[in-house]
This record gives sequence, structure tokens and C-alpha cells, in this order.
Amino acid sequence: MKNHYSRFRVRTVSAVVAMAFAASTAWAVDPFTIRDIRIEGLQRVEPGTIFASIPVRVGDSYSDEKGSAAIRSLFALGLFTDVRLEVSGDVLVVVVEERPTIAAVDFAGVKEFDKEVLKKSLRDVGLTDGRPYDRGLADRAEQELKRQYIGRGLYSADIVTTVTPIERNRVNLMFSVTEGEGAKIKEVRIVGNQAFSESTLVGLFDQDTGGWMSWYTKSNQYSRTKLNADLETLRSYYLTRGYLEFRVDSTQVALSPDKQSISITVNVTEGQRYVVSGVKLEGNFLGRDDEFKSLVSIKPGQAYNADDVSETVKAFNDYFGNFGFAFARVEARPEIDRANNRVAFVIQAEPSRRVYVRRINVIGNNRTRDEVIRREFRQFEASWYDAEKIKISRDRVDRLGYFTNLNVETQEVASSPDQVDLAITVEEKPTGSLQLGAGFSSAEKVALVFGIRQENAFGSGNYLGIDVNTSRYNRTLVFSTTDPYFTTDGISRTFDLYHRTTRPYDSVDGDYSLITSGASVRFGVPFSETDTVFFGGGLERTEIRSGNNMPSAYSNYITQFGDTSTGVPLTIGWARDDRDSSLVPTRGRYQRANAEWGVGGDTRYLKASYQFQQYIPINKQYTFALNSEVGWGKGLGGKPYPLFKNFYSGGLGSVRGFEQGSIGRKDAVTTAALGGTRKATLNAEVIAPFPGAGNDRTMRLFGFFDVGSVWAEDEQIKAGDLRASVGLGFSWISPLGPLRIAVANPVRKLDGDRIQRLQFQIGTSF
Repeated sequence: MKNHYSRFRVRTVSAVVAMAFAASTAWAVDPFTIRDIRIEGLQRVEPGTIFASIPVRVGDSYSDEKGSAAIRSLFALGLFTDVRLEVSGDVLVVVVEERPTIAAVDFAGVKEFDKEVLKKSLRDVGLTDGRPYDRGLADRAEQELKRQYIGRGLYSADIVTTVTPIERNRVNLMFSVTEGEGAKIKEVRIVGNQAFSESTLVGLFDQDTGGWMSWYTKSNQYSRTKLNADLETLRSYYLTRGYLEFRVDSTQVALSPDKQSISITVNVTEGQRYVVSGVKLEGNFLGRDDEFKSLVSIKPGQAYNADDVSETVKAFNDYFGNFGFAFARVEARPEIDRANNRVAFVIQAEPSRRVYVRRINVIGNNRTRDEVIRREFRQFEASWYDAEKIKISRDRVDRLGYFTNLNVETQEVASSPDQVDLAITVEEKPTGSLQLGAGFSSAEKVALVFGIRQENAFGSGNYLGIDVNTSRYNRTLVFSTTDPYFTTDGISRTFDLYHRTTRPYDSVDGDYSLITSGASVRFGVPFSETDTVFFGGGLERTEIRSGNNMPSAYSNYITQFGDTSTGVPLTIGWARDDRDSSLVPTRGRYQRANAEWGVGGDTRYLKASYQFQQYIPINKQYTFALNSEVGWGKGLGGKPYPLFKNFYSGGLGSVRGFEQGSIGRKDAVTTAALGGTRKATLNAEVIAPFPGAGNDRTMRLFGFFDVGSVWAEDEQIKAGDLRASVGLGFSWISPLGPLRIAVANPVRKLDGDRIQRLQFQIGTSF
């Protein structure tokens, strides 16, 4: 039969029938030698994929068993909805029907998530554009989407998948989501506590039963991830207060039948409170026992504190690392005396072997040049391993601001126990930005902002930027470029070109203005890892453009020196910042000092200022903040101090409750504020959570006390000239920038002061 081409048998076999194909004598094919294999029905799959999968080749003897195996292997690829084997004489024909390919995946009704987040989660389960479609994969995708919504507390979310066939055997997938209302936390209970009240412990949680601000904070929406974080906060609270054997026994999360409310019950066992009775060292401490003892944070006679134990172990490991012992083993072993509720700690240490760094590998920097990262490293290749230098190096690379993730790993070198490699893995982020926005304040009114900035131009680490501000009273155009490594020692160089137009805060159209244009260059010299000194110089031209309401002081200045002044200012400054956050700091200190010396041109003067900020955490929720600023200026060489360099006080940033820049001497005719050559400001704030916002740090209330003033050069500095105010304020890290609103009541004012009790601004901080 197989010798006649006109007579052939066609056998269509499904996945189930294929398993029994060989057992059915009615469908049996007599064995024959395969002269050729032909494939039909392919659209996208390569023929090589099929040839590599089937267990027969040209020249092999065909049998029903081999046919069944071929069908099973092709179905296992997951690429076909149907597979048939046909025999035409001594030619084996493989007929396939490909699965549709997914052309596009989209979502409808999604509000809780960004669509890209959902697409990524579907890629993780194998469903994405260009992949073969099957119903089982779509079912898994639906389950993954439901899991994502359950993680956000949306237990009633409903998902419907629509498959739309399109040309060329492709399909579009649409996941229509009805999100429904999220389940709200109705109750949070802690059972088993005795030492602390339930309200105190529940107050530690970021998740709660909500308040009137829950629409913003979403603190009453259940999340397993947030609950785990809250449990760690609870555990830390006990372990830092002496409860060495505290444990969370169980956590029950009960969902109401209508899936709209959740009750959380946390069962705990506190155990006894332990006091540290002593600390002793055992092991090899490199003959530096006294140095290691000075690193011990565990305090005998005080309650056990897990943070002190962790800090001590880390300090020991880091100190061993400073001497090249990268693999030191340090263990703090507790010896518990339950009869007396006391615990002693034995710190066991074994430095292991000393190593040096063979090579530093940089991974993941597709744009940023290697040298930009390597020049921040203080640990060098072919040098002894130094943990402190590695930490400093990591922090310096992180402060570049070019990377979203940064990790430094120590890797052992095979067959070289005294060598390690350092692998610094980075994940780059876009460092260019186009800024288009607007700001509004009670003083500046509407200000349009435009900026183009590139923090890491061409991967070189250099900064390029253009900034434009159209504020009514302070218009600016600035071009700036910075080379952070102008020299190999890390001295930076910055060029600035600027054009500024300044008008008095109480001016109207047609009033006088100050127009300043200039160029400058400055250098930054790092004197330590945290301190940088800046110095530079420039050329500057200032024009006093006449107009209405010009104070007589400006008219007199024009009469004596002309309406245009040129200057050669030299600058020097110093900065140090160790705050935990620049936007919402809760601890740390910020200091800045600047001096400007006019040495040439039409002006001779010296201008200096110093700012000091201190943030002190009262507890987890409350912070005390202190800000102080002083300024001083003086004319030199027999020339008066330039009026356009004066300091101003009043309003946000100085003494709230007074109109912006209005404090101090005023013109006798126009009553325009003239500022002064000396300035002093002190602000004190107590920052608290916004009612109903829980522990959310982006929205805060603050009470404040401000005091300050400015004095002209011929005025004596007197405490009686100080203005003071108290008030309440609200701050919010909004999408447009930091927003601050203050309601102030001047408690000390002088005749002629302009009062403005409500003030606000977007785009500024303390």
C-alpha cells in the first residue's frame, strides 16, 4: 500500500487519541522508511523547532509508537492548538495549527494601579505581547490580577477577560476590571499585652481604623505588606525596652461576609523584662581588646535593648573589616538568668582570614562611564580590604543621584583565600529633566517655571542646566554647568550666567526695578567626606531702572553713583548637611556659610551670611525644629554698602505674619521697605502629624515661634527692634512641590509694620 502514491492514509490524532494510537489496529499504519518529512500550517514558528522536537528523522523507520511520541512532543511545546500526522506514500506530513499570538494587552476600569505595573505582573506569569495565547494562561493572568487587588484590600474586584481575534492569527486581550470598594479596617486588636496599653501599641501601626483624612493616607486599607511592617515595628518596640523573649504568636485577619471590612487581631507573648548584668569578650580581638570594648553599645544596668546588641555586632564586624578581615564572625550570645530577670552577653569573635581587594567590578552602568563611579571609591584595588572605606565609597556613589538601586557585594576569589573582588551593581535612572510648572504664593503671586537639566550629561557626571522663573517680583534666567571632578582630587568647577529682575514686593506696574546680569565661576574643594568649601569670582552689572514710587535712597544713590553699577564679587562658602531627609527631615543638622566680597568695579563691599538648622525627634511622630540665620554687610573703601545687596525680613522664610520683606526701615514718602545691612532671624517649630493622617510624613501640622529683624548700616542693633509672631501652619509635599500655609499672629510689632496673617507658598521649605 505504501508503494502507491495515489493511495494514502490520513490519520488525525488529538492529544488523547494519540495516547492510544498504537493500540488501535483499525488506525494502524504499517511501518515504513521515511523518505521525506514535510511540514504544513506554519506561520510564525520556525520549521527547525518542529524538526528538533519530533523523535523521527529522514531514513528512520516509522511506527505508530513514534507517531504518538511526535504528537505528544509537539503539543508539549504549547505552540499549537492542533497537530496531525499524515502519510503520503513514504513521506511523513506534519500538519499543525498554530495558537494565536497575543498582539496587545490592555486594561479597562483600572484606577488603583498604574497599567505598567499590571503588565509587569502579567509578564511574570508568561502573558505578554508576542507570546502564544491559550485559555489556561489567561486564567492564570486573571488570578494574578486578583492577587494584586487583594494585596491592596480590594477583595470584591471582578475581572472579565475579552479575547478579540484580529488579522494574521492574532488576538487582543482586554481585562475589564470592576474594582469595587476596598475593604476597610474596622478593628485592630492586640491580645496578651500587659506592660503597655493597647492604644499605645496600636498607635505604632501605620495601618489603623482610619480618620477623616483616610481618603488621602489610605491608612485604613488593609495590606499584608504594611501589616508585616507594623508587626516588625511592634516587635522592635518590645525588644528595645527589655523584653528579650517577646514574640508574636499569631495574626488573624478576618474578612466580613460582604468583603467590605476587616478585623485584625494580633496575639503576643511579652515575656519578662530583662536587665543587662554584664558584657564580656571572648575570642580573638587582634590584641585590640580595649578598642573593641569602646565600641560596645550594650549598657549593663539598663534594660535589654536589641538595637544596642545589633549596633555592637555591626560595629565589631566593621572594625574587623577596617583591618582587612572581611569575613569576621561575631556573635552576641545571651546568658539568661530567668530567676532574677537578668541577662549577660558574651561577644564571641573570630576574625578568620585577612584579605585584600583584587578587583573592583562595576555592573549595570549602561550610560554612566566607569570612571564616574570609580573616582568616588576610597577603597582601591590591590589594597587591603577596608570596610570603612567601602562604606564611604558606597555613600559617595549613592550621593551622585544617578542610580535608583545600588549594592556593593564582597565576592571570594576561587583558589585565592586571601583575595576578594568587590562588585558594585547599579541601576541607572533618567538624570535629565524637563521642568514645566507654576508656583503660587501670597507674596510672589503666579510664577511660571521652566527648566532643562541634565545631572549626568553624556554619562560624564557633569551637570548642565537652564532655569527660567517668571515670578512677578523676582524674574530669573540662569545657565549653569558643573564639572564635579575638574581635578583628579575631586575639586569641582561651576560656571554660571544669569539675568535677574527684582521689583519690590508691594510694587505695581510702572514701578522701579533692579536688573542684574552677570557671570561667575566657583570651585568646590572637599575638605572631608561631609564638608565642602566653595570659592569663586565673577563679573556683575546692576541697573536701577527708574519708575514710580522709587524711594529717595535709590534716587540719591543714582545721583551719586549713576543708575548702573559694575562689580567684581569674590565668593567663599562652606556647607555641611547630615539631615535624614532634605524634604521632611526629622533629625540631623544643616549648616551653610557664605561670604561675598566686592573687590572691583563701582562697588566695594563685604556681605556674609550663616544659616543653622537643627532637627530633634521628640518621638516617632513629633519633631522639634530650629532654624537661625544671620547676615551682615558693610561698604568698603569709603563707599557705601550697595542698596541692591540689602537683606530683607518678613514673611515666609523669616518672620511670618508680616508682609514679605516689609520689616525694617521704610522710605518716608513711598513707605517702600529698604531692607538693611544686618539681619537676624530665629524660627522654632514643633512638627506634628496631621489629624487623621496617621504616621504619614508628607502631610504635617506645625506650631511656630518666629523672631527677627533687619537694621540699616547707621542703625544700632537693639532688641527692641525685633518683631515676633506665633502661629500654626500646615505643610504638604504636594505634586507641585512643598506647600506651606501659615496663620500667624504678630505678638511684637512696631508702628508702620504691614501685617499679613495668612501666608502660603508652593515650592519652598523651612
